[in-house]
Amino acid sequence: MNTAQAQLLRWVLVETSHPGNVGSAARALKTMGFGDLRLIQPKIKGVAHAPEAIALASGAVDILESSQESPALESAVQDCTLVLGLTSRDREFGPPALNWQDARPLIKAAIAGNQRVALLFGPERTGLDNHHLSLCTHRVWLDANPLYPSLNLAQAMMVCAFTLRETLSEQAASAALGVTQEAPELVDYADPAAVAAMLEHWREGLEAIGYFDPANPKKLIPRLQALFARTRLHKEEIDLLRGIAKQMLLRK
Repeated sequence: MNTAQAQLLRWVLVETSHPGNVGSAARALKTMGFGDLRLIQPKIKGVAHAPEAIALASGAVDILESSQESPALESAVQDCTLVLGLTSRDREFGPPALNWQDARPLIKAAIAGNQRVALLFGPERTGLDNHHLSLCTHRVWLDANPLYPSLNLAQAMMVCAFTLRETLSEQAASAALGVTQEAPELVDYADPAAVAAMLEHWREGLEAIGYFDPANPKKLIPRLQALFARTRLHKEEIDLLRGIAKQMLLRK
């Protein structure tokens, strides 16, 4: 695995409660050669500077110091074409689900195409909620004991980091040996933040033409979220759908 590959992987901790988990996560990332750590609305502001986080980072303080803390998840996924939400809980709606083994080739292909990838890990007690998953292209689970599938946050990150290092090292080794591989088809996918903004535009448009009743929303918006997540919209398709929404609003 080379530095350029590692820099395309973004590791996002959402609403983390315990400073020790942040420090342990930083240690796991540095051990496996990764470093882009994002902290979204941690329960303790400035958690990367907490003594417990620094202690458990155990030499990976540079990862903590370079981490970025933000109140909004949208900022962490804004330029990522592939966003994987790690959670074992099944959902009625949400993005397509796949196991970690099947997710790795998607990551490999995205990175081969020089596209940025984000991996999201939710709060320790509850995991990722529906809003978090609405900003993901896929929901991913680790294949664990079905009677006890619970993993500590840092453990889950280490499993992902270790296996991704293997996957990307194989890719880099093949390139170094001159082994040619079929170039992946480069698709200009829209990032999930752009899809979410388009969906909000559609919600306003559908309300304007009387199709969506905010007083009785039923499950229209979650169903649309699931539909758009399954299709993996391209950037030009976002522009098309926004144009439709704009016309709906003009009819108000």
